Amino acid sequence: MTKVLLSIHVLAAILAIGPIAVAASVFPRIARESAAADPAHRDRTPAFLHRVCRAYAVVGLAVPAFGVATGAQLGVLTDAWLLASIALTTGAAALLVLAILPGQQRMLTGVSGDAPAVADEGLRPAAGRLAMLTGVFNLLWAVVVVLMIVRPGSTTGA
Repeated sequence: MTKVLLSIHVLAAILAIGPIAVAASVFPRIARESAAADPAHRDRTPAFLHRVCRAYAVVGLAVPAFGVATGAQLGVLTDAWLLASIALTTGAAALLVLAILPGQQRMLTGVSGDAPAVADEGLRPAAGRLAMLTGVFNLLWAVVVVLMIVRPGSTTGA
């Protein structure tokens, strides 16, 4: 059963967190480019990327759910590496829900403006902040992956 839970946990992480990382990373640049375009020729890519992030955030709830189930099966729920991973995962989720998704929504509102030059100048700082937040989100997940592989102090033989 442990192997099944771990497989689902890893697959969920790849298939849910990966798309969020990619879509959120390219969103600021694409939104700024769209804002700079003539209002009649703006594409819907920024809105699509935002929808991808929102939808996969919901699907991503499977990652910690199966992670905790796997940890319980292995009897490592109190190990420091797992507790650190849970804290980092919680931080990444909070960053996504409280800062990245609302920031994308605010940028989408700015992109819908009628004056491209004004919209682009107003979005530049927002795009920079959003790119930085997304970088932190991705870094948190990278640290979680390292902790899952290295598992310092783990007694599971890794």
